Amino acid sequence: MDTRALRLLGSVAVSFLLVGVAAAQVGEIPNLPADRPTHDDVADDLLSLDELRSAGLTMFTTPFNTLDGYGDGPLNLNDTVSPGGRPTLQGNGTFLRINGLDAQTCFECHTIVRGSEIPAELGLGGAGGSNSNAIIMPTSIDPADLDDFDGTAGFNGRFANPPFLFGVGGLELVASEMTADLQALKAQAVSQPNIPVDLITKGVSFGRITWDGNKFDEEEIEGVNADLVIRPFGRKGENFSIRDFDIGAMQFHFGMQPSEAVGDGVDADGDGVFDEITRGDLSVLSVFLAALERPVVEAQGQEGKNGAKHFDEIGCVDCHIPTLHTRSRNLSLRFPEVPTDPSANVFYEIDLTRKPARFDRSRLGGIEVPLFADMKRHDLGPDMAESFHGADEQTRSEFTTARLWGVRDSAPYLHDGRATTLTEAIMAHGGEAADQRDAFVALSDRQTEELLEFLRTLRAPTSPAVDLLH
Repeated sequence: MDTRALRLLGSVAVSFLLVGVAAAQVGEIPNLPADRPTHDDVADDLLSLDELRSAGLTMFTTPFNTLDGYGDGPLNLNDTVSPGGRPTLQGNGTFLRINGLDAQTCFECHTIVRGSEIPAELGLGGAGGSNSNAIIMPTSIDPADLDDFDGTAGFNGRFANPPFLFGVGGLELVASEMTADLQALKAQAVSQPNIPVDLITKGVSFGRITWDGNKFDEEEIEGVNADLVIRPFGRKGENFSIRDFDIGAMQFHFGMQPSEAVGDGVDADGDGVFDEITRGDLSVLSVFLAALERPVVEAQGQEGKNGAKHFDEIGCVDCHIPTLHTRSRNLSLRFPEVPTDPSANVFYEIDLTRKPARFDRSRLGGIEVPLFADMKRHDLGPDMAESFHGADEQTRSEFTTARLWGVRDSAPYLHDGRATTLTEAIMAHGGEAADQRDAFVALSDRQTEELLEFLRTLRAPTSPAVDLLH
């Protein structure tokens, strides 16, 4: 038997040993309370909004331990990268850090509320510093640059900075309405074969689609997957809802397996714990996050107003659309979720004009969502591209438009936090945004200062969810 096989067998043996230890810890108990709300409690409206938010806060802040189900089980020799059977760093049996298993709570990486203040205001649902970046699915890391000494530390995974979570209820509502519009346009294409249909929703163009009587021509679709589902969560636009994101995050960061992902009463990772995250857990977490306060725009002096004009004139608003409007003010939470049908299986609704989210009402009867984004993926050029082994060349350089609401307080900037200032972030734009970057460079010093002053009026809320702490 070769050395590698012996090491693998040793790792498996240690994994089984640790699982056994986790299952038999006399005097220890899980950190999650046993009497958590069920999904039916939420769907049957047995709890008030604040009671649901409080239960969601518990899910957001509880440091999961091994008795809750924290961690992966025995090493999966067929897939050591995906959640469920990953190794641990130096065989510690608990944490990996360089591919998830990197925290015990959501709160650990979402704590910086107003980062522009010194000291920063900390609280619930904030952003994370670069030390909280998720290191996603690498198979090779060369931090000493021993490969070619070119000044680039080799890394073939993804490096993602945690954004703040304020206003995500409005974000999901906009996305769901855009998805519904695009699905209707797709159906329209079927009804008129060989006639292209423009895919425009809320003023944003996603290209066009044609049905030839047998199949769709998807070559002209832009900035969204071929299924025409808007996915506002994740730097690449990976997830269509808060719940969809949380299902993956629970498994990646904590090794906590949701029943709706692996099955009821199933110990898929073999760690000795069943039903680690229940349907009710994800439902109350969705309520807590969806109801978080939204970012705000502070009063603008003349400099800020001038800066807003420059922001418009040099074309930043082409992608960073200041406000998107919804038809409804109610966010519908669904289970089970159907990505292409945001109206299916609604079990709870949140009025986003009420506290704590408090979005402004729009003339359409819905809400105004001042996110400064278009919910679309764009190619930002080779300098911004990731070196992720699991993506093709085009996908590596595409990112969902960054939402600029609250941008004053959300440094470091860009998908991986490489920019420590607003100017650095703007200068890193390439690809589809190269013209806007060059127009920024061409501004006079005074115009540049005014544009930056405008951006600094876009703030995070203060004291988010503080009412739940008293």
